[in-house]
Amino acid sequence: MKIVLTGSLGHISKPLAANLIQNGHEVTVISSNPERKKDIEALGAEAAVGTFEDTGFLIETFTGADVVYTMVSAKSYFDHDFDLLAYYEQLGRNYSEAVRQSGVKRVVNLSSIGAHLAVGNGILSGAYRVEQLLNALAGDISITHIRPVSFFYNLYGYVPMIKSTGTISVNYGAEKMIPWVSPLDIAEAVADEIEAAFVGRNVRYVASEELTGHETARILGQAIRKPELEWVLVSPEESLSDLLAAGMNKEIAAGLVEMYGALYTGLLSEDYIQNRPRVMGKVKLADFAKEFAAAFDQK
Repeated sequence: MKIVLTGSLGHISKPLAANLIQNGHEVTVISSNPERKKDIEALGAEAAVGTFEDTGFLIETFTGADVVYTMVSAKSYFDHDFDLLAYYEQLGRNYSEAVRQSGVKRVVNLSSIGAHLAVGNGILSGAYRVEQLLNALAGDISITHIRPVSFFYNLYGYVPMIKSTGTISVNYGAEKMIPWVSPLDIAEAVADEIEAAFVGRNVRYVASEELTGHETARILGQAIRKPELEWVLVSPEESLSDLLAAGMNKEIAAGLVEMYGALYTGLLSEDYIQNRPRVMGKVKLADFAKEFAAAFDQK
């Protein structure tokens, strides 16, 4: 099959591209960075250099593809001029228009846990909006929304806090369950969906392991030789204050705190719990903790 991937050579798209190429597919990887071209071609893929904001570029690149994988790439949460939800909206509209005009009939879209909610999910309302924009396409276009849970690598963001306070102090977790996922398990799930003969509108959750905040802290603490590491539940106000003190965009910080609060109350994960993956991913937190420990020692 001819497959177009967004996401350049990120945590998900790089192993995804390697998987698909190994299975004999013709893969094109979109990147906004011209310097990535050589690395993309070294994988055996074709590089398409351009931006997601350029709808014409997307239409041209999507044309002729059997399947397109879409995702909203990360941006800095510390840019005080960045409107995250407007960014989601723009990319959702651009992807929708590019799919419609290119004639692509199958789309696998990287969404998120909580994307079943229009409100109350903080920054993830952007993922909800992208899903809705794609679902508004004609019925002969088949779409699967991949909804991963909390990424293991987001835990890197707590390294400064652990070093300064000896705790992970946030407004979620503690005694409540957190579903975690590895990008490698997401890549495998996306590859499965790309190669499947899916039709209609579908949702697939991806998770690697379910742990409480306390269990998460215990595993990380053992890995970094800090067995006393604690996961401490704080108020939304205190969590917001910490994010703002770190220099985060105030609207994004407020959205993160709302998202974390929704995870703690169960609102964010209600649909996930009803539609858990039949099989959890292969990578567990104990595996990731080895990488976390190496990074912790270097910072």
